[in-house]
Amino acid sequence: MSRVTVVARLLARKEAADAVKAELLKLLAPTRNEEGCVEYRLHQDNDDPALFFFYETWESDACLGKHKETAHYRSSFGAIEGMIQERSVNRLTMIEA
Repeated sequence: MSRVTVVARLLARKEAADAVKAELLKLLAPTRNEEGCVEYRLHQDNDDPALFFFYETWESDACLGKHKETAHYRSSFGAIEGMIQERSVNRLTMIEA
């Protein structure tokens, strides 16, 4: 079983950037306490305050899957539905030489 890294990009509608940020911040503490969460970081673009990135590392795909079923995940992403202009999620596996 190998770790999974996720890089998620969320572009909020300009008028909703503050509300989206507030919801995304609510995810940090409970997610970091989830079983299998190695790293969970939220970033905001320096030039575009409506652009957010999550950088996440999970022990396994199963742990990542459980994360998406948590109440805090569903609540926050439900709250920002309609406020997101673009979204992309990349699941990555580290290559070691």
